[in-house]
Amino acid sequence: MVLLRRVSWLLALVLTGSSAWAQTFGPVAPEGEPARQQQWRVPSTEPGIAAHALLYRPAGDGPFPLALIAHASTQNPLRRAQMPQPAYAALARQLVGRGYAVLVPERLGHGRTGGPYVEDQGSCADPDYEKAGRATAAQILRALAYMREQPFVAKGGAFVIGHSAGGWGALALTDQPPQIVSGIIVFAPGRGGHADDVPGRVCAEERLRHAAHAFGRSSRVRVTWLVAANDSYFPPAVSRQLADAFNAAGGQASFNILPSSGDEGHWMIEHDAGLALAADSLAGALAAPIARRAMRPAAPN
Repeated sequence: MVLLRRVSWLLALVLTGSSAWAQTFGPVAPEGEPARQQQWRVPSTEPGIAAHALLYRPAGDGPFPLALIAHASTQNPLRRAQMPQPAYAALARQLVGRGYAVLVPERLGHGRTGGPYVEDQGSCADPDYEKAGRATAAQILRALAYMREQPFVAKGGAFVIGHSAGGWGALALTDQPPQIVSGIIVFAPGRGGHADDVPGRVCAEERLRHAAHAFGRSSRVRVTWLVAANDSYFPPAVSRQLADAFNAAGGQASFNILPSSGDEGHWMIEHDAGLALAADSLAGALAAPIARRAMRPAAPN
């Protein structure tokens, strides 16, 4: 069966022509492990540039509720160009186990996706954090819109899980209606952390708080806000101030400080040990009825 799927995929590639590899949206490789992991291309906000993405799915044809994981970023152009494709495999496995199809798109200006870095926040002395967050949000929305067209994706709102700069962009999505975004989980959201590569230092903290307040003004999606006790990019004291600013403007964020994770808590989302510390918070946020509703068995090959 696996061999037949691979042959079918290769035949489709030949029929569409080799030039379609870079421009065609959808799957561009056969499924693998874990959790039916598959390389996809999805639209970006830049015409002519497809975003590289990983898709994970449960067994069967669906329709599955959709979760999207928004990755971290860096202002350093060399580091950004050299970033490996974000996978978040441990978190994706957990979400697939709950019945979600999971997309991890690589945004513009990163790794193999390339293209312009549209979410650039500017200099440390004069950052525009609101503009950067909304640019990230626009890319997330573009990927969500495309995935909602897929027959294996349920038509209800998607869950967005954001990490660091990806979480900051997720906060800018809280103005979306529930049929587009049904819930948001953010792990240490923010921008400007490790200013000048100094742990605990954030560029223009006051501007970051003002941008969080701006996101909160139009918020209508509940947020679960998580930060590890030993996060040195956006330490708990800084993160709490951001969450307070977001909530003071009308946001609905539940703020949680989690135990220390490894040597650097900012990366807890990327491995099983860190996610185990967030298990109760994740379970609570994902507790709404979802998962295997209307799931059909896989068609025989």
